[in-house]
Amino acid sequence: MSGHGAPTVTADGHGLRVAVVAASWHAEVMDGLLDGALRALTEAGVEDPLVVRVPGTVELSVACARLAPTHDALVALGVVVRGGTPHFEYVCQGVTAGLTEVSVRTGVPVGFGVLTCDDDEQARARAGLPGSTEDKGHEAATAAVATADVLRRVAPSTTTRPEPEGARR
Repeated sequence: MSGHGAPTVTADGHGLRVAVVAASWHAEVMDGLLDGALRALTEAGVEDPLVVRVPGTVELSVACARLAPTHDALVALGVVVRGGTPHFEYVCQGVTAGLTEVSVRTGVPVGFGVLTCDDDEQARARAGLPGSTEDKGHEAATAAVATADVLRRVAPSTTTRPEPEGARR
């Protein structure tokens, strides 16, 4: 059971600027992940999160890198389902490394809501859909906001985060 041992995390997102970057492949699963993330942000008091949709999971890293300078936290949502080629491993490794690099380089927490599953059934079970056993979109958003909240208290940023040009909320 992958949720075994998970901590209870509370997040105060009041005053934080948060963006959610979500892939488009596997629409049913992605809709569940996005709904869970937005619900978590509402529960944490985040107002007007920016939602950006990208074509696939590979594009999450570049979108997060572009948004990091103007946000206090990011949530990356995607799903990769194993197939019969090495594509799964390349995508999973690349996205994990890319999102980690964005977070470490910029100091902006990136909630990792990328499902890496053997089949569609596993993805649906983790997507926060009716009947799902887990809600990884909610977990990723909560983790990102909780981390941003901790960082603003222990290591406040010395930079201001301007509104990105052409951003729509």
